[in-house]
Amino acid sequence: MEYRVALNIAEDPEVYPPSDDSLLLIEALKIVPGQQVLEIGCGSGVVAIHCALAGARVTAGDINPRAVALTRRNAAANGAAVTCVETDVYSRIAGRFNLIVFNLPYLPVDEKGELAKAWSGGSDGLGPLPRLLTGAPAHLLSGGRVVVVSSTLMDRAKTAALLAPYRVRMLKTLPLFFEELQVLEISLS
Repeated sequence: MEYRVALNIAEDPEVYPPSDDSLLLIEALKIVPGQQVLEIGCGSGVVAIHCALAGARVTAGDINPRAVALTRRNAAANGAAVTCVETDVYSRIAGRFNLIVFNLPYLPVDEKGELAKAWSGGSDGLGPLPRLLTGAPAHLLSGGRVVVVSSTLMDRAKTAALLAPYRVRMLKTLPLFFEELQVLEISLS
């Protein structure tokens, strides 16, 4: 089931705004009404809101407290039921989910600051992806999956080694001027 509608999304200069990668992720997701969805790195909340309006029960988390507050406001403005949590990946997440979604900070840069956490994936671009995958089994329901946005700018050898133990399926791609964005579905079992 796809849900497409213009949303009323406020922005905050200290929060990652809806961008090409956010929209690519929304287009790639197939939401089943009633499923439990966890979005890590919710930013403005646009992905979480789309999932909620498509019928999912959504928890949205971000390390940036301003992103959590903005997601809460944007969800209310759009009539979407989204539980919002300030968290560093899974640090304050309880429960299990059918789907864990993360528009990763995938740029291979070491920038500092609250807003930079939204795109700065460290020197290899992997950022919190290893922690996301390591912690996923404790937060996924049987048959659950992880869906992430990645970039061809990430260290390819390290990314391939990290993903080697899992079944990975490319859901959607977006070629850009200097990189290709990819939405990957990762099955742990």
